[in-house]
Parts: sequence; structure tokens; C-alpha cells
Amino acid sequence: MVGLPLTFAAPLALAILAALPLLWLLLRLTPPPPRRIDFPPLKIAADLMPHSETPVRTPWWLLLLRLLLVSMLIFAAAGPVWNAKPVASTGGPLLLLVDNGATAAHDWGRMQDIARARIEEAGRANRSVALVALADPQQDFAPMTPVEVLERVQSMAPVPHLADRAAVGPALAKFLAAETNAEIVWISDGVTGRDGQVFARDLAGFVGGRNVTVYKHDRAAPLAISSFDDDAAAMAVQVVRAEANGRNSGSVLAIDAKGAVLADAPFSFAVSGGTNTLVARAQFSLPLELRNAIARFEIANEHSAAAVYLVDGHGKRQRTGIVTGDAPDQAQPLLTQVYYIERALSPYTELRVVRGATADAVRQLLEANVSVLFLADIGALDETTRLKLAEFVESGGMLVRFSGPRMAAGNDDLVPVRLRRGGRMLGGVLSWDAPKTLAPFSAESPFHDLVPPGELTVTRQILAEPDAELTARTWAALSDGTPIVTAVKRGKGRIVLFHVTADPRWSNLPLTGLFVDMLKQVVSMSGKMTETEVSQPGANAMLPPRLALDGFGILAPPPSWASGIPGDYRQPADRQHPAGFYGTAEMETAVNVLTPETVLQPLDFSPLRADIVTESLSAGVDLRAALLIAALLLFLADLAISLFLGGHWRAFGLKGGVLQKFKNRSAVWGMLTVLIAGFLLNGFPGDAAAQEVPPSPPVAKNAAALPPVKPGSYGPALTARLAYVKTGNRRIDDTSRAGLSGLSQQLSLRTSFDPAEPNGVDPATDELDFYPLLYWPIDAAAALPGEVALRKLDAFLKNGGTIVFDTRDALNDNGSGMTPEAQYLKRLLAAMDVPGMEPVPPDHVLTKSFYLLNNFQGRYVTGRTFVEALPPKSEEADTKGPVRGGDGVSPVIILSNDLAAAWAVDEEGVPLYPVLGADRRQREYAFRAGINIVMYVLTGNYKSDQVHVPALLERLGQ
Repeated sequence: MVGLPLTFAAPLALAILAALPLLWLLLRLTPPPPRRIDFPPLKIAADLMPHSETPVRTPWWLLLLRLLLVSMLIFAAAGPVWNAKPVASTGGPLLLLVDNGATAAHDWGRMQDIARARIEEAGRANRSVALVALADPQQDFAPMTPVEVLERVQSMAPVPHLADRAAVGPALAKFLAAETNAEIVWISDGVTGRDGQVFARDLAGFVGGRNVTVYKHDRAAPLAISSFDDDAAAMAVQVVRAEANGRNSGSVLAIDAKGAVLADAPFSFAVSGGTNTLVARAQFSLPLELRNAIARFEIANEHSAAAVYLVDGHGKRQRTGIVTGDAPDQAQPLLTQVYYIERALSPYTELRVVRGATADAVRQLLEANVSVLFLADIGALDETTRLKLAEFVESGGMLVRFSGPRMAAGNDDLVPVRLRRGGRMLGGVLSWDAPKTLAPFSAESPFHDLVPPGELTVTRQILAEPDAELTARTWAALSDGTPIVTAVKRGKGRIVLFHVTADPRWSNLPLTGLFVDMLKQVVSMSGKMTETEVSQPGANAMLPPRLALDGFGILAPPPSWASGIPGDYRQPADRQHPAGFYGTAEMETAVNVLTPETVLQPLDFSPLRADIVTESLSAGVDLRAALLIAALLLFLADLAISLFLGGHWRAFGLKGGVLQKFKNRSAVWGMLTVLIAGFLLNGFPGDAAAQEVPPSPPVAKNAAALPPVKPGSYGPALTARLAYVKTGNRRIDDTSRAGLSGLSQQLSLRTSFDPAEPNGVDPATDELDFYPLLYWPIDAAAALPGEVALRKLDAFLKNGGTIVFDTRDALNDNGSGMTPEAQYLKRLLAAMDVPGMEPVPPDHVLTKSFYLLNNFQGRYVTGRTFVEALPPKSEEADTKGPVRGGDGVSPVIILSNDLAAAWAVDEEGVPLYPVLGADRRQREYAFRAGINIVMYVLTGNYKSDQVHVPALLERLGQ
């Protein structure tokens, strides 16, 4: 069955057409209009003689016109849609399978459009629809009306976990067995879920030999983040995809807990052996403070929970300090405890080693704000140092101590348990018959998921005095139960004691991989556990959900069905445990959509008899606008005819003699035809995209309405003025005009330059030589200039003009040049003959042309300014002066601080846009930057010669 090409969204409205005969009768009985009779009285008798009979009924052709107008309004109310490509159906219910896992969020708008189009088509064919969201748990489902299903589709959203499509298999098999003539449509994201390829194979068995229509991209499009590594060199985020899909590059954003972007890093999928790889890495080189402020990574412009990777306390690098009691022995590094601690922790934390006196070393490290402090065989502590260490622990620091001969002789209380000072050694007075090994870690220990190697042995240790709290404070013990690692909570921090040395003298633990894992776990726990969790650390601690991602990667309160996770949860997110943060703000654990072990694969539809559709389904052409415009034209025509036939000719400004020409009916229709044709040719709208356009900012009071500058017009040559390049974006162009208008006013007030109101120019058509300066705001969505425009721009630069490019992206740019505006400018300048550029040197004349400036602020303050590169000072004739300007004015100045928005004011002088900076005088500095640029363009490098004035006056004897 094939649906009709013409359908209606509200077909019941067509019932009003039945009232047209009644309307016909009412219109026919319309009384004639009153006659207009001129006075004076002497002509009354003559005028009472009728020259022609007034009809008592409306002319049939005018009546038909009005009925046609009403019919068009009725048809418009019915919502007519012309379907150029009607969709064939089986006549049975429509089974709509929709992927709504995390990987579907990237393309969710298109998938919803396809679903709506298919549901509306089913509604026009009076078919029921069964909707199945493949990532939602569903025990049973039944066909519903298209209206009900449309409401569900509008409220559907992606979920923050991969879909387990196989879970709906039993209910799906039951439905298909009952509905043998159902049409099956699968709107897919093309990526496997938690069930891999199982669902596609199961579905092939459920449908038998029936066809399945699959809507998908030609190649699986989603990108996702599976893991990140934090080593000493850089942080590396791993971006994965299911298959090569043409999206070979992008950027990853590092975002803090408040949503501010701290940095971004590019990534690209390499080509290996002629094949595009499926894994890419984005590397961040950041100081420790910024690393630890990162709360999540996300792929720019992906808007998917799979493209977000949350970072909890376990993923943050700690600043760690090491103090050792051993004398440094650079010739024999393997004999020092510092060597083993450094080798174990350097990939995971920022290490600082201070050698020298213990008191000085501790003071320096505490002043450096370390979060973990290692004391390797430190015995005696002076009271000041002990108090400092105690305060460090109480305020949340982690103190980790290793034993040794010096500690065995010490007596301070910065230890987790009471110690039996003195040690026992194999072969000594307190000795074992054989070296002891480690016992398996208990479930309450932070090391519970680690496995002690069989070859690990301990030959000597510091013993703990037995008491009631010893067992609860033991994290690791020997096979005979003797504690080997103990810990205690003090205030907000902890003290951890290894009862052996950090070198192989007392144990071979430092030679094993277990040593690295234990230290890594201890450092990751710094300041992260509450008192309850210290007494019951590990897998038994249940962490409640605190914040959860939605399908589009936005953090929000967790849903009602989310449940807590155990402390050792390391699985990817699912429905009961959606991606998000669990626990408390002090100790949180992140659950992500993907884990390092997750592999994305493209869905294999080969088991199905599938019709693959890789383009969106056309939703048809809405005819309502055309009908309403036609009805408006008919109404205007009816109004004009009524005025003519009623004798109201003065409404048209016609004289009586002219009116007689329209008494002829053919003349009336001729004029009506011309009127309608004019509306059709000039007023019928073309295709338009809905866009929210803000109101144009008002210009200054003295602003005159300037006509566009046409080629060959020499009006702008009579008065100096600034100009901006029109981008085609109304908001940007209005901001540029208001900004240059505000700058022009400041120039008039502060300098001798009194410019007229600025002009907007099109480089392809307008003459540019009238303007000394062009302000060009970069719009990444605009088309690149054509060949004619590029030639004119090149001539403008060669003739002494200057173009100020403003990318307006300082807020999003970290200097990598990966923003869309920066990439657009790069492509534009590649096609132009521009000199080499460099950041503005502090001694450049641009910084001193009118005001003394250090930077060029605008709406933002973080962007850099580039000018033509000056020759090195060694190549200049005079390098002693504080100002350099080169041989001329830089033809190109590149900014990114959105200066026009900072200059823009309304007619009352009130700024139109806020500035984003802490300095209250930022807008003033923006005006100063603009004045410096204009004065530099107008006067060149003359200011660089002013430093010679004292020498000239001296030579003249003055």
C-alpha cells in the first residue's frame, strides 16, 4: 500500500467546507453599498435621476473569488503536506526500534526527525505504531495510536550508558509472533552496545524472512572517550570510534567542577598501512594545580555521555614530597630509599625531593603545599617539626613513613600504632627460622584487590605492640599475622607506616610490582576517606549516587532508579548505575560509559534482510504558508475590487475622469492581474531557515542613515571614516557597526581625528581604497571570499591599507589555534599575500602610538595580538631606543579579544555588551587599544623617532 502524496495533519478541519453553500447564499444577499450624492441642492433633482442601475446582488465572479479565499483558509487550517516520496508499507502496524544508548546522542536530532516522519506517515495511513527504545528495560509492549507514540518520541532522550539491546529480545519475539504483517523499522546509531552483535542475530530469527528497514549513517559516526592516563610528562585522553567515518580530527576539552574550560587538546586518527586507526590520543601539558582541578574531559561539539570521561580523586595527581634520613649517595643510587620511592611514584605523581636537614626539608615541602609526605627512616624529630607535621596531617595531609634503623631508635608519636622499638632480624636474637611472606590482603584493606607475589619475603621489621585496635589498623600482615603496613585516621588526614624499609635491606618488597601498586593506592587515597570509611574501607563500602550524566553528557541530580555502587566498582555504566559521581564530595568515585577495556564496533546487519537507508526521511513539504499567502493576495484583490465597484475612487487618489476608465470590467480585471502578478514576483517568500536574530543595536545620536557604498561612488572619499567587513551575520555586523561608531566618538573626543560614521563594506563589490582601516570580525560560518575579493584585498594591503582581523575566540582558545574562527582565518590568510606575523613585542610602536599599553584588551583579556614580524634588533640600525616600528605600518593586525563588542554603545552611550574580566577599567583599556590601533594606522611609526628628539635638541644647542 502506498500513501497519497497529499496528506493533512488535521483532516477534520476540512469538514468546514460543507458550510460553503450557506456562505454562498449569505454573500449573494449582501445589500448594495450606499450611494454618494454631492450637494448643493440645485443639483439634487438632476442627480436623483439614475444613470445606471445598482445591482442588488454581488457579482458572481466576486462571489467566486471570496469563496476561493475562504476555501484556501480552510485548507491551510487542515495542515496540508505534500509527500514527494511516499513510503510503502505492509498495511500492518509499524514496529519502530530506536537506539537511545549513549552513542545515539551525537545524532539524536536526526533520529527523532526520522521517527516522527515515519509515525506521521503511519498516522496518515491509519496504522498503529509500537515504539521500542532499545536501551530501556521493557517487559512487554503493544501497538498504540500515532498521536500517543509521537508524545513518547518527543519525550525520549538518550541514556547515559551503552544499550543492552538483547534485553528486549523476549518481548520483541512475542510481539512479532502475534503481528505477522508488522513493518519493522530500526533507527540505529550503528554502534554495538553491551550485547555486541547478539541483538542483530536474534532479530534475524524473530523476523524470519521479513525485511527490516534500517536508518543509519553510511559509517558509524559517534566518537567516545574510553580512558585517560596521567603520567609525569602529560595527561593523555584516549578517543575511540567504531570505524573510520571521515571524522579524523577534533579536540578534547578539560573542564573543572564549575564547568569552566581549563584547556583543550587536539586529536587525530592516524593512517597506518593505508588504514585509518580507531584510537587517537589528545595530550595535555598542564601544571599540577590545573591537572587536579579537572573534573571531566569531553570531546568538543559531541554532546554525548559517551564523549565525556569523569575524573574522580583516584585520577588526580598529588604533589608528593620525600624526606630521607639516609645520607645521599649519588655514586650508588640503588642503595638509597629515595630511589625506589621515586621510581615507583614518578609516573603517577609530582615528586619533590629535598635533601639536607630534616627540619629544613620538611619546612620547604610543607611550604610547597605537598599533599603526601614520605619520611624514609626518619628518627628524631624536633618539637617544631613534629608540630608542623601533626598540623599537616590534621588538616588533611597524608604522612607515609618507612622504617629503618633511625626510626627504630626514635620515640615520636606520629605513627599509627604503638611500636616496639628495636627490630628483629633473621639470625639475630629476635629472629625467624626462615624469612616470612605476606598473607593475602583482607577485604577491609585498601590493597584487597592486589595479590602478593609468592617470592616476596621479609627479613626484618619494626614490631607493633598488640592492642585492641591493632587489627582494625592493619592494612597488610605477614603470614603469621604480624602487621607489615598499618594506618590511622587523624583529623582530616592519615598516617601510614610501612614496618620495613623502602629499599631491599629489610625486604625484597621494593623490588616487586606490588610495591608500586601499594604506593599508588596510598597516594590516591590522600584526603579522600571519611572516618567510617577508614574503619570499613574497600569493597564493603556502598557509595550512593551523587550526580549523574544525562544522555547528552550534562551533570544533574541522579534519577530515582539509580542505586549505589560498592567501593571497588570498576564496571562501565548501566541503567542501575548510570554514569556520574558516587559517594560524597570529599570521597567520590566516577562511573563512566566506557572503560579502558570497552571496544566500540560497528553493528553487523548482514544476518538481517535489511534495506539500509543512509539519508534522512523526507518529512514532506508543508503547504500552509503558500495557502495563507495566496489567501492574503485574494483578500487584497477583493478589497481593491470592492473599493472600485463601490465608487470609493478617492481612496486611490484618482480623479473622476480616471475612474471612468475602470467602469469597463475588463480594465478592472487587467489591473487586478497586474496587482497579483506583482505580489507573486516580489513578495512570495523563498526557502528560509528559522534563526533567532537579536535586535540591531542602536547607533549614536549623530549617526546618519548612510546608503551602501557602491563601486564608483566617491562619497566616502570626502570624509575620513572607519569601515568593517560585512560577514552576512546580522548580529555580528550590527555589533561591528555599533563598536566602530563608539570608537569613532572616542576618537573625536580624545584626538584630532574626527571620523564620520563607519561603513560596512563587501570586499567583492565595494571600493576599499577610501578607508585607512578595515575591521574584520571572523565568522567561521561565513564563506571564504572569492577570487575577485581576494584581488581587491591584496591591492588594498599593497596600497597601504590595514586589516584588523578579530577572531573573537579568546574565551575558547588556549593558544593551540584549533577554534573554528582560528581555522577560518588560517585558510583565509593562506590565500592572501601577507607578511610573517609575531606577537606584539613590548617595544613595538603600536603599544605607544597614543597610550602606553601592555596588551590590547576587548571584551576578553586573554587573547594575544599579532602584527607583522619586525627584524631582529641585531639587524636594525639603532637598537638602543625603547620603541621599534619597522619601516611601515603592519598591513595585518590579528586580535582575538572581540574589541568591537567592548566598544559598542547605544545612543545614550551605554555599553551594549558586558566585558569579561576582573578589571573595572577594562572597557577604558579597550578604547585605548582601539585608539592606539587607529593612530598607528594613520601616523605610522613616527613615534619611534621621538626618542631622538633630546639628541637633536642637544646638537642644536638648545
